[in-house]
Order: sequence, then structure tokens, then C-alpha cells
Amino acid sequence: MAVRVQEAASLRLDEIYRYTRDRWGAEQADRYITDLFEAFDRIEDHGVASRPIPAEFGVEGFYFRQGHHFVYWRRLSDGDVGIVTILHERMHQTDRFRDDIGG
Repeated sequence: MAVRVQEAASLRLDEIYRYTRDRWGAEQADRYITDLFEAFDRIEDHGVASRPIPAEFGVEGFYFRQGHHFVYWRRLSDGDVGIVTILHERMHQTDRFRDDIGG
């Protein structure tokens, strides 16, 4: 199993890093991003408490909370894990999710 960070999630990771670095410094930004990637690696062995994405989002998959963010992921056709997007807890989840997946 591989974890593949999809385009919207990659853009969100860049935003998260820049915001955290500018607000709290590079060391904190590095730590936060590392924690996110470690959480991605724990998906396969159920090391994160994932829940199904609500039906109103219009897509099958799962999400979990990591720090101040919600990580949305799904199983890809080849069995890999696709990180769909990562949204801050204060964002309107449904609207931003749809924006990120082009829905």
C-alpha cells in the first residue's frame, strides 16, 4: 500500500506549511507537516480513527482529525490510499471540499 497525496491535498499542505511557518516558525511548521505525514502512514493499520465522509459531500471515502485539520482520504482503484484534501477545522468543510475536488 502506498499513500498518494493528490493535487488539492498537495496545495493544502503547501498552504499549511507557509501559514504555520509565518506564524510560529519553521521548526513548528516542519513538526506539523511531519505529524500529518505520519498520520497518513497510519491509515492502513487503522492507527487513525477514520470515519466515513458524510453523504452530503457526494463522494465515498473517509476522514480523520489531525491537529487542527481534517484529512480526507479514499481508497484508490489500485488499493493505494489517496489523500484527497486537508481542511482546517474552521473552514466550511462541505463547500471547501467541493471546491477542492472540483464538484
